[in-house]
Order: sequence, then C-alpha cells, then structure tokens
Amino acid sequence: MFLDLRQRLEYGAVLAIAAIVRAMPLDMATAFSARAWRFLAPKTHRQARALRNLAKAMPETTHAEREAIVDEMWDNLGRVMAETFQLDRLLKDPSRFAIENPELLDRYRNEMGPLVVAAPHMGNWEIAILPLLTIGANTAGVYRLVENPYVDRYIRNKRAQLYPGGLFASKSNEGLATIMRIATHVRSGGALGMLADLADWHGVQVPFFGHPMWATVAPAWLARRAGTRLAVGRCIRIGKESRFSIAFKELEVPRTGDANEDIKVLTATIQREFEAWIREHPSQWMWSNKRWPEAAFEGVHH
Repeated sequence: MFLDLRQRLEYGAVLAIAAIVRAMPLDMATAFSARAWRFLAPKTHRQARALRNLAKAMPETTHAEREAIVDEMWDNLGRVMAETFQLDRLLKDPSRFAIENPELLDRYRNEMGPLVVAAPHMGNWEIAILPLLTIGANTAGVYRLVENPYVDRYIRNKRAQLYPGGLFASKSNEGLATIMRIATHVRSGGALGMLADLADWHGVQVPFFGHPMWATVAPAWLARRAGTRLAVGRCIRIGKESRFSIAFKELEVPRTGDANEDIKVLTATIQREFEAWIREHPSQWMWSNKRWPEAAFEGVHH
C-alpha cells in the first residue's frame, strides 16, 4: 500500500514536470532543462563518477578539461530529458535530422530483413533508430525497465512511435520468454535497437579505452546465433538545439567453428566502434554510468 502510494506520488511528479516542459516551445524547454541539469547534477554522486571514468579512459586530459566535458554532458542530458517529454513534437519536424550515410539505408529500403543495431548513450540515443523507420523497417527496442510501473508505462508510451514492433524490457521477470520474443521478432525480419554501452557483469570482458570491461553479448549473440545482420549506430547533437546527425555502420559477423569466440570478438568490435565515436564527441556520451568496477579506480587521480 505504502509502496503504491509512493509510486503514484513519483508518477505525479513526473507528470507535473512533463506539463511544465510541454507548456514551452521545444527549444525553450531544452534550454531550460539544460540549465537545470548543469546546476543540479554536479551536486550528486554521479559527478565524481563521471570525472573518474574520464580520468581512467582519457588520462591525457587535464582536470579542467574533464570538468568542461562533464559540464557539457549534463547540458546534453538535460536537453534529452526535455526532448523525451516532447518526443511527438520533435519527430514531426524532419528538418531536425540528418543521416550521414543514407546509401547504407537505401541499400535495404523496404527489404531490411533481420537487423540488430547496437548504440551508445550519445547525443539523443532515443532517436538513433529513427532512420530505419523511414525505409520501412519494423523496429523494436530493448530498454531498461523502470522500477515504478506508472512511470515505466508513461515512458513506454512516449517511445512507442519509434518502435512499432514493440519494446522489450531487459529487466523483466519473464526472462526466457522475453528473449524468445526478441528472437522471434528479428527472425521474422524485424529490426531491433538496443543500447550496448552499459556494464554487464554477466557479459564478457573486452578492451574499452585500454582497460578490460564487462560488456553485454546480446547484440553479438543475436547476430551470430539468430543469423541477423549487425550494425552500430549513433546520434550526435548538432550545436545546442534539437538537431541531430545520425550514422550507422554495418559490421561483419564472424562465423568460424567457435561461436562463443565469434561472439566475444564481435562484442569487442562493437565496443571499439563506440570508443572511436566517444573520442570524437566526448561531451555527448554519458560518462556518469558505471563502466568499470569502482575498485578499478584505485590509483586514478583527479
């Protein structure tokens, strides 16, 4: 009873914030949210984690440079929050989106077939899947379940227009049933988008910024075991407005006699592509997430 009351109060707070954000024009709302995040987020424990991650990944940067990168990161995340509440309005303006390599998409227009797209938390990752919709792909997505069921349902409804093939919760109680639904979707010719840059202690260890880290094998597993094509994709914010550049890169799926080794090699390739993109645009990646065990930061100075 008390848990449900608390969840309903949290949901009410989310609706109140959404109402405020949606009362403003999109660019005004994103600017307001960015200022709020730049003021509030550095006061949380995630500020220190982001700086530690940066120091570990890019030791050649100075502390001042790392602070500037993290400040811009909070700015971007604030804008993402506002854009999520106004996603329907954002998607109605195609002039806000540019595709860097349309020739890759044109190759598969109206006949995409099974495809898994792995993406990092860059720019506004919510809309990285958008170009696939323009070529007739039946897109579905994997997302992290929100503990509050009311908020989870609200966010799912916001994202639904990007994923007509459905959304699959990565932390649901259904486990195997969810995996089977995902496999059924891609084997029937659907496209699946998933974020693959979070630490997964049940995955495999591969290099990331010169350090071993635990990465999810899900995209590589689906490509190798379910026979899908695999691509990495990313969305970069252009300037400070809600304008974006989206790129995809198809990866070759190794098929030797050792499927497990193929999956590990492919997982390492995915993370290597992510690292290259992050080095190009470090302020647009979410450094505040856990990426390495905290103990691994011993000896890392700020």
